[in-house]
Formats: sequence, structure tokens, C-alpha cells
Amino acid sequence: MKLDPFYLIVDSAAWIERLVPLGVRLVQLRIKDMGEDRLRAEIRKAKALCARHDCQLIVNDHWHLAIEERCDFVHLGQEDLQTANLQQIRAAGIRLGLSTHDHAELETALAARPDYVALGPVYPTILKKMKWAPQGLERVRAWKDAVAPIPLVAIGGLNPERLDGVFEAGADSAAVVTDITLNPDPEARTAQWIEKTEEWR
Repeated sequence: MKLDPFYLIVDSAAWIERLVPLGVRLVQLRIKDMGEDRLRAEIRKAKALCARHDCQLIVNDHWHLAIEERCDFVHLGQEDLQTANLQQIRAAGIRLGLSTHDHAELETALAARPDYVALGPVYPTILKKMKWAPQGLERVRAWKDAVAPIPLVAIGGLNPERLDGVFEAGADSAAVVTDITLNPDPEARTAQWIEKTEEWR
């Protein structure tokens, strides 16, 4: 399976409506605290928008809803992986991305036969408080050796200037959150990311 090298992560369908039409081909809807009805509505809207713009939607965490709403890709963190029913996810034909931060988590992830493995944070990140130090490009190389031929997603502190190093180290896709959503001009920054990742397609 091939992943687009530009992997956008946002926390609302409104962001998807705003940025996906610019040419985003891979987006994760990552919503943490929201009631189920609103969450379902967000997933439905995101799914419709992505279908319209030929973009792959990945639903973070909420695998039950992803199955019910007939989404085709979910991303799970390690804690969610412990409680998720992988059999149900696979039976629904849903592809699976998994987060990893250390060797033990990598082993756990690979045992679940994911469709991609994510490693982070590659660089310092302001997204959330991390108990892991920045992994660095050497760890990206080591992870790629360990997971190949499964695609590797790099996440954490990425910006267009750091992309060449991350891809040269073996990442197949670069995930971004705050470099775009906190940018004064998210549309222009998205266009920059698309242009920069074009050469790695």
C-alpha cells in the first residue's frame, strides 16, 4: 500500500472543508472530547468532503463509529490498541494505522499487522505533552528497516524545511498538525507542504 507523502491531521470537519480542496490527498480526523452524536456528524461530513475531493480519510481512535459509518481507515494509539477489537475492524474491511514511540510499542504494533506504522515525535512538538524525547532521524532509519515494506509515517515537529531529511531517512509520509493549523495562513502553508512533498510522490 502506498501512502501520500503529505498527511494532514485536523480536529474538525471544518478544517477538512477548508484545506482538502487545495489538493490534500490524506487526512486524519482526530477529535478527542466530543459527544457521540456530534462526533458521528463530524465523521459523516468529513467522509463526504473527502469522497468529493478524492482524499483518503483516516478516523482517529473511534473505530466503532468508523465501522458504523463505513469508513475505510482508522488510526489507533497504543492505549486504544489494547481495547480495540482488531477482528471486527478487519472484518469490516478497515485499514489500520498505529502509533509507536519505542521498541516495545513497535513490537506490539507489528503483531497487529498494520497498514502503516507512525513514529513520533521526530522533532520537539507542542501538540501534546510527550514522555518521549524527540526520536531524531536515526530512529526514523531504524524504524524503516524494522517495518519495511509497511509504510512509515513520521510525525512531530515537522515543517517543510525538515521534510527532505525525514524522507531521506526512510519515512514514506510526513504527518503535520500545528505547523498548518497554527499558521497565520493555513491555506498558504498547506500549498507549501503540497508543493514540497510533490517530489516525493
